[in-house]
Amino acid sequence: MAIDADLYPVGLLVADRPCLVVGGGRVAARKIAGLLTCGAAVTVVAPEAHVALGLLARDGAFSRLRGPHLTVHLRPYAPGEASAYRLVVTATGDPAVDASVSRDAEDAGVWVNSADDPDHCTFVLPAVTRQGSVTVAVSTGGASPALASWLRRRVADALGPDLAPLASLLDEARASIHARGASTEAVDWEALLDGPLPDLVRRGDLDGARLLLDTAVDSAVDSAVDSAVDSAVDSAVDSAVDSAAAAPGDPD
Repeated sequence: MAIDADLYPVGLLVADRPCLVVGGGRVAARKIAGLLTCGAAVTVVAPEAHVALGLLARDGAFSRLRGPHLTVHLRPYAPGEASAYRLVVTATGDPAVDASVSRDAEDAGVWVNSADDPDHCTFVLPAVTRQGSVTVAVSTGGASPALASWLRRRVADALGPDLAPLASLLDEARASIHARGASTEAVDWEALLDGPLPDLVRRGDLDGARLLLDTAVDSAVDSAVDSAVDSAVDSAVDSAVDSAAAAPGDPD
């Protein structure tokens, strides 16, 4: 059943933050892998976790770990322990356990996702595709995870494999603008993206793409500087005129 409310999309920074996954099966493995990918400090609680751990080992999740980001407790969930975490996911397949975890998290003000149980969720997990710093997420609000996955694949295919270098170049351009004390709003980014920039990146001509961005940034910054100078001059002239008008003088 879909969630009967509009979702407020966010991107959570979970790196090094304590997150709990309750469950040790296939569904739990996907949730654990997603959190580990984002650098979360994950604690897994389940009476048995060999299925989840086996899948994580097979998919190379452990080899990508940087630091002690995974702790496993082979025991049942303890009432109230959800309160010790910033984020909780429960995927035991046992409705009573999942509901208990969800209640504990909600009572403690902790965001919780209960797998395939929208009624016990305070957030939902979208289908995600990643390219470098670009994350594209698709959600159906719990109505159909299969549809969300299908849409994610269609979107990823339509966007192509060049988003990561494109995002990196745009990040460089924004950093250059900030370093020169100008606003990033001075550049018409939409016009650049609707123009030849994506095609240059797609063809592998990163030097050409960087030159195009540098030219646009230089023009925008120069224009912003000229505008600031003109504004300062106009302000100074107006101030001088006002001062002269206020000063006593010959009435004739």
